[in-house]
Amino acid sequence: MKRVTLHDKTFCTYIPNEQIEQDIQAVADQLNKDLADVEHPIFVCVLKGSFMFYASLMQKLTIQPEIEFIRLSSYSGTQSCGEVKQVMGLNRDLKGKTVVIVEDIVDTGNTIVKLHELFRCQEVADIRICTLVMKPDVYDKPLKIDYCAREIENRFIVGFGLDYDQLGRELKDIYILES
Repeated sequence: MKRVTLHDKTFCTYIPNEQIEQDIQAVADQLNKDLADVEHPIFVCVLKGSFMFYASLMQKLTIQPEIEFIRLSSYSGTQSCGEVKQVMGLNRDLKGKTVVIVEDIVDTGNTIVKLHELFRCQEVADIRICTLVMKPDVYDKPLKIDYCAREIENRFIVGFGLDYDQLGRELKDIYILES
């Protein structure tokens, strides 16, 4: 099993890239089916963590999405701090549009709730939530997660866009913190 050390923590391989790509293909297939009749849905990448998932997902879509980015922050080290801050916002009108929020990970759900409120205020026609990974044992919000590539246990992970204090995003596999 491959290990990486980031700062003061050691992580071991949890989900290999081949499996990640298969999971993303399954999500893309469902999105292609569900949004086939929607004219140019807007896929919003939640930066920084979602960039690798987003890029892979966009390459697998057969529909014609519009591409947007937003940056929020809610993590410090290995813990969610609970407060979600908008660091970089959208500069366009979304009224009447179908929006797909593309997240790297859903655990507490605080980021999803904040984004959902933000987009509802803009009177979008429909909001879908898509995530690479989800921690169902932690998520307790009422919002439905429409597309989830993989559910995982409540452990800290890095790689494929996810970081530990800004390191590890470039890793092609997903790694889990050794206990």
